[in-house]
Amino acid sequence: MDALIQDYLPVAVFIGVATFIGLALLISPFLVAFSRPDPEKLSAYECGFNAFDDARMKFDVRFYLVALLFIIFDLEVAFLFPWAITFGELGAFGFWAMMVFLGVLTIGFIYEWRKGALEWD
Repeated sequence: MDALIQDYLPVAVFIGVATFIGLALLISPFLVAFSRPDPEKLSAYECGFNAFDDARMKFDVRFYLVALLFIIFDLEVAFLFPWAITFGELGAFGFWAMMVFLGVLTIGFIYEWRKGALEWD
């Protein structure tokens, strides 16, 4: 039984050190930080004007649609980089496989365009 405890002693030490560091990093800002905000710190910084409505207001679906389309096409284009690096080793099969992939991507883009998903009224 003593051998088993000695095997897990490094894990227990690691968990203890990680817990100590985590708690120290969570508590130290409350002890060290200044708590005198000035008007510049409290001013609007993202868009340049003060908030005029509740932060939990409903957004138009088009914001989410554009974000979703961006993520989809961005991830699909990310597949082009490994393909381009190994292009010489893949041969004709790799080339035509990527052409099929890009064809499906183009068909999806044309479908979105025809449905008006990219229009902003």
